[in-house]
Amino acid sequence: MKNFSDLGLSDNLLQVVGELGFETLTPIQAQSIPVLLQGKDLIGQSKTGSGKTAAFALPILEKINIAAVPRRLQAVILCPTRELCTQVAREIRKLGRRHAGLQVLVLGGGQPIFTQLASLEKGIHIAVGTPGRVLDHLKRKSLDLREVITVVLDEADRMLDMGFQEDMEMILREIPRARQTVFFSATYPRSIESMSRAYQRNPVKVLLEENDESVSSIKQLQYEVEYQNKLKLLLWLFQQKQPDSALVFCNQKATVSEVTKILSASGVSVSCLHGDLEQYDRDQVMAKFRNGSIRVLVATDVAARGIDVEDLDVVYNYDIPVKPEIYTHRIGRTGRAGKKGLAVTLVTSREKSKIREIESWAGVTLDMRNTPSLGQLEAEVAKKDLHRNASMATLYIAAGRKEKMRPGDILGALTGEAGGLKGSDIGKIEIHDHFSYVAVSSTIATKAVQRLNDGQIKGRRFRVSLVK
Repeated sequence: MKNFSDLGLSDNLLQVVGELGFETLTPIQAQSIPVLLQGKDLIGQSKTGSGKTAAFALPILEKINIAAVPRRLQAVILCPTRELCTQVAREIRKLGRRHAGLQVLVLGGGQPIFTQLASLEKGIHIAVGTPGRVLDHLKRKSLDLREVITVVLDEADRMLDMGFQEDMEMILREIPRARQTVFFSATYPRSIESMSRAYQRNPVKVLLEENDESVSSIKQLQYEVEYQNKLKLLLWLFQQKQPDSALVFCNQKATVSEVTKILSASGVSVSCLHGDLEQYDRDQVMAKFRNGSIRVLVATDVAARGIDVEDLDVVYNYDIPVKPEIYTHRIGRTGRAGKKGLAVTLVTSREKSKIREIESWAGVTLDMRNTPSLGQLEAEVAKKDLHRNASMATLYIAAGRKEKMRPGDILGALTGEAGGLKGSDIGKIEIHDHFSYVAVSSTIATKAVQRLNDGQIKGRRFRVSLVK
């Protein structure tokens, strides 16, 4: 099968797929969706960005019973982080937008549990949660799994790495055995094989190679540098190629802070993501990075879990990852959807063996490039001329999904008679439960805030401010 029209999906889903511009199936979708539509268990090995969310979301939406009264929970998706839960839920809502009355709830940590309890009391159809928070609700008896027909473990290998095996197994034991159990994972360790034997029934295995054409579309470079000169080299690299969007990976929170401080002082539009940030601040940083209000994000691997950004120009490995497989996860965020990507790794003389491990494990070669002399690096650092502002700015609107806010309402308010702005000045719109973010051209951001505060959205006034 090559096209979504070959799958036998309902007209509603095919219409949405067409509206979203999906045409050709990705390999994981072509091999997984027919199996899942038949109700079979499945193990899918596929990296981030391969289209796996749609691969399990479409079969769930095809089978779900929206008309049941009262609403009943029919599908559970477990993810390693709240960010990934939010991302998966957003994709499901997008694909299910013609399923009138569909209720999808994120059950993640970092959010007040009482708002989740209120939503569960009213009834939901699909839950997307982290193992810890889902287990918390089970212990409170606020989550009824008796009528769940599909359970998906998304990024199962990461959840195992993070120590969630016991939690996952406790949740699986609470779901009726007459269910469909789906594991998606970027790697296929023995721990997943043993869990499959215990909790799946004759699963179909869809194992796609990591180093396929998606990895080959990424140019992978390495620069050898002394440890004390790494920051200078990074600044030099930004001078050579000023990317519209880039991720810089560090292994420690302290390094993230140092790199962010230096890049910012040199004029780079940058922010950081690490474990000490409150959830609200994490959400803001990610919204700004996704919509182009921040050009560069500096992060640790743990903090970056669940990041999914379209059109990422470059991934910089400021520090080499501790495991070769993490390298593949990192660079897989660039070069997506048939586009060319770039991954640059900074290597000290003591770390050459780590590069050989990565090359051996991933079956690739990182091209060695000439590092400028210390004098050249210092000359570039002295310039401090990396001032290139982000093209977009982010507005915060104090209303979200629970206030019945939709992207069209915000777009209409901005471009209608009261707002008077051009559609081309409006970027990505994200609707959360009780607030929304909208990207607008940085040149008209102040005007947009004023127009929205002076006017109305859906006939009501909501507080609007510029996210700094």
